[in-house]
Amino acid sequence: MDIFGIPIQALMGQLLIGLINGSFYALLSLGLAVIFGLLNIINFAHGAQYMLGAFGAYLLMNKLGLGYWWSLLLVPIIVGATGVVIERTMLQRLYKLDHLYGLLLTFGLALIIQGLFRNEFGSTGLPYAMPEALQGSRNLGFMFLPNYRAWVIVASLVVCLGTWFVIERTKLGGYLRAATENPQLVQAFGINVPRMITLTYGFGVALAALAGVMAAPIYQVSPQMGADLIIVVFAVVVIGGMGSIMGAIVTGFGLGLVEGLTKVFYPEASTTVIFIIMTIVLLIRPAGLFGTQK
Repeated sequence: MDIFGIPIQALMGQLLIGLINGSFYALLSLGLAVIFGLLNIINFAHGAQYMLGAFGAYLLMNKLGLGYWWSLLLVPIIVGATGVVIERTMLQRLYKLDHLYGLLLTFGLALIIQGLFRNEFGSTGLPYAMPEALQGSRNLGFMFLPNYRAWVIVASLVVCLGTWFVIERTKLGGYLRAATENPQLVQAFGINVPRMITLTYGFGVALAALAGVMAAPIYQVSPQMGADLIIVVFAVVVIGGMGSIMGAIVTGFGLGLVEGLTKVFYPEASTTVIFIIMTIVLLIRPAGLFGTQK
């Protein structure tokens, strides 16, 4: 069966690839949106922290013999803790300054982290074994769906929607949003605002690390894996609206699908279609699709 002259197996295969890429776009842009929306920091180290997640899983496997499921639990906590240290020792000093200073600091941190890992492990990608429980695939009739890729899509969606619910629909999320608007008032209610901000940054970093762990069995673990992805993710955040949680989720998955379809119908534009969309959106709606004009 063909659709517009394209075999349905090829079309669905590219849509699956687009949905998987969209899962990582959504997770990473969600972390960026949380950090910017609540801390007003443009975290350019996000790609390096995504890479740290993948390397954390690789090192736990090869040094301590801990498999994928342990890595999925431990690595976001460990990398998130490094984010807490970065926020307490460096970023706290920049909150009253222009956003550019935070961007420059985190960009410098990204270069340092990537350089250290490139010197230690080289530029060649390192393989990471897929968990045994998620090996194999399911026959859907028109295509075979790999179990691990299905898991990545579902897990990313659950994490993204869970994060949105906590921030937008719970008392904790209300405190977080209020702390960005009027920290003195929130502090008057006995809430430790600096600690809340620190933990928020750590949570955003943990989301990047979680994405890195899930990416390790699909893509090779490489010091450059974050650098190759972060520019696209920033474009996703800009299209969705800087700081918009739902914008990051919807735009991440949506643009992954658009990218997959472009590879089918016009492959030459597949690497630039997201940036073309970003340009059009900024011309029509500078605040992004889900952003609010200030």
